[in-house]
Amino acid sequence: MSKLQSRLPQIKDYPAHLDKMWDKHIQPRENDAPTVISLFAGCGGSSLGYSMAGYKELLAVEWDDNAVETFKLNFPDVPVYHGDIGKLSVDEVLETTGLKPGELDILDGSPPCQGFSTAGKRSFDDSRNQLFKEYIRLLRGLQPKVFVMENVSGMVKGKMKLIFVEILKELKASGYKVSARLMNTMWFGVPQSRNRLIFIGIRNDLELEPVYPEAERVPISAKESIKDINFENMFMFEKPLVLDLWNKCKTGNSFGSVHPKGHYFNQQKAHPNKPFPTLIKSIFGTGGAGICHWDIPGQLSIPMVKRCQSFPDQFQFIGKYVKQWGLMGNSVPPLFMEAIARHIKTNILDTLDA
Repeated sequence: MSKLQSRLPQIKDYPAHLDKMWDKHIQPRENDAPTVISLFAGCGGSSLGYSMAGYKELLAVEWDDNAVETFKLNFPDVPVYHGDIGKLSVDEVLETTGLKPGELDILDGSPPCQGFSTAGKRSFDDSRNQLFKEYIRLLRGLQPKVFVMENVSGMVKGKMKLIFVEILKELKASGYKVSARLMNTMWFGVPQSRNRLIFIGIRNDLELEPVYPEAERVPISAKESIKDINFENMFMFEKPLVLDLWNKCKTGNSFGSVHPKGHYFNQQKAHPNKPFPTLIKSIFGTGGAGICHWDIPGQLSIPMVKRCQSFPDQFQFIGKYVKQWGLMGNSVPPLFMEAIARHIKTNILDTLDA
């Protein structure tokens, strides 16, 4: 155990901890609860984190049918704008929420930025970056006290650094003091090593600096996180090639490490005594991508994936196996966002109200 881990508390019963956090989610909101609007809400990973931290969500924005159906099932009291964010006006948001510009506490969102990751010329005028431009448009119109934006860790690597600088420039030009930090979810109660870039901005007139939570918990191992879940409903490997790769692959490695041509590199074999590897959105049922068990030759079951991504057992998903996996792989781990939301409330929002 490292010096850092020796100073941190442990979650001794992870399933019980998730139950406790779900209870916080379903509690009535306080009259003075901080407010949040979630753009690109997906199935509700970020929203659940804010809810666990005591926030009241005033609006969620999402276009995917399955994600919206799942969201509504778990957040029955949160209004949802189901459609193209480009057609959602600032006035409509203000009318729906009863807010005036500047009153919202946090605007949250993880806009896709596919156009930033291609080689060659990168521009905010790239049509694939339209969603980020919509985020900026609503940010400037709503003028929240704080914004939180998540993106891929690769944005600060190699050529992508140029795009990172451009994003910071656009966010600061919106009237905010902005900071960005790489954070790993495994230090915040999520049994998964998942690096993400978190942008936090505070409106200039509030004269405060962005702050981030430090590591809070000893990382939870994969084995510990799913210790009470049986092996039912796992997608068992049947193809001889995939079975052979699973047998040869060491725990904690990818199938690409033993494939003659390096194929199946996105199929990870979990190590029982370490956090799960990063859960990705894409998955192929035959074993082309995803996370598989260390003892059983098959993909994790949905109950296992929920634990990996820190969704409580009570959270309900709609759709087939592949769709449910994709919704979780594309989401922000709830316990991770709970830590960020709680830290912002204590160190920024409560300071403003004092």
